Amino acid sequence: MKKIVLRGGRVVDPAEKINRITDVFIRNGKIEKLGKFSTRGYEEIDVSGLVVAPGFVDIHTHLREPGREDSETILSGATAAAAGGFTSIACMPNTDPPIDSIDAVRFVYDRAKNAPIKVYPIASITKGQNGEELTDMIDCARAGAVAFSEDGKSVANTDLMLNALEYSKMLGVPIISHCEEPSLSKNGVMNEGEVSDLLGLRGIPKAAEEIIVYRDITLSEYVGARLHIAHISTHRSVVAVQEAKKSGAHITSEITPHHLALSDIEVKKFDPNFKVNPPLRDDRELALLRSDLVKGKIDCIATDHAPHAEQDKAVEFSVAPFGMTGLETAIGVIFTEFYHTKRLSLTQIVSLMSTVPASILNLPAGTLKKGAAADITVLDTQKEWTVENFRSKSKNSPFIGRILVGKAVMTISDGKIVYSDGI
Repeated sequence: MKKIVLRGGRVVDPAEKINRITDVFIRNGKIEKLGKFSTRGYEEIDVSGLVVAPGFVDIHTHLREPGREDSETILSGATAAAAGGFTSIACMPNTDPPIDSIDAVRFVYDRAKNAPIKVYPIASITKGQNGEELTDMIDCARAGAVAFSEDGKSVANTDLMLNALEYSKMLGVPIISHCEEPSLSKNGVMNEGEVSDLLGLRGIPKAAEEIIVYRDITLSEYVGARLHIAHISTHRSVVAVQEAKKSGAHITSEITPHHLALSDIEVKKFDPNFKVNPPLRDDRELALLRSDLVKGKIDCIATDHAPHAEQDKAVEFSVAPFGMTGLETAIGVIFTEFYHTKRLSLTQIVSLMSTVPASILNLPAGTLKKGAAADITVLDTQKEWTVENFRSKSKNSPFIGRILVGKAVMTISDGKIVYSDGI
């Protein structure tokens, strides 16, 4: 395997408390050392003026395989992730059939053998995601499931959710909760508020999320299990998580780039690419969520990459499926909205998109320490680019045509360059 040295970049590794210009030496797919040493025998890559960070980690990705390979496959999604600067992704179980058995977990790992980056399966909480019977959580965890989730909906049966949390505590893996009270969100297509009233569209109230956030936090506290709140979209949900943390609960949360950059005003365009669940909230909520992130009240950023084939989105807004792609735009959106506005530092962004998400799922990622896998994201924080071309099979991005500033220009997985843009 090649020996590589990345020369002259600013190395940012929050886990090791590093933020300085230095060289990164890679050998046999591992981080060999950091510092100024002889480069004899190494392939030299000049990354002067660029940022060298531990590979970014997305813990909320939908890959659609099996069942909807026309929208995305494990390979195409992983390729899109590499182009977006991610070296590890965790895929949600709401495929067809769902990831709800040993064989299904193994299927993901088998398909991922040819992927350019690491792909980790999240198993469903209930069999067939029907909300009636728990999956064999012990066997799924032993097969390599890194978490359990019913993403796409909540577990409606409270006793069943309690049992799932008890098993997850025993297994040492988190439950990832999609918080949505279905009787409140039923038939809703966007955020409930002034814009939904103006457009005559049925809204989804914030309470639909908040009720389940409070319920699942209560259950988690009761059994002492780890709970991760997916795609948090209201300030009250953030407050609930913070209050639980103060009492010692093992609760974490994530927020998506689109919930940090867009509001429900976008829905006035009636473009189905702006239809997502949870929905884009109002301007006031957007401002509160952005402030919550900057103040450190949200643990990490996750894409909730949800690809849909063109024909599925090419319908009226009210009947289009929920979801947006996000793997290839996440870094650009966050740097544009937070780094270049001086709201977040490089160290904070790397922590939110690499160090912390890796720790939430206990993944072997998120650091450049000696001996760690050489999973690296090289960033050009000043690169201006237009969102227009995608490696994902699907193009349902709300950011098409936008000019973003900040981009991954090289992605390295296990010491191999799996994506390069101009280096």
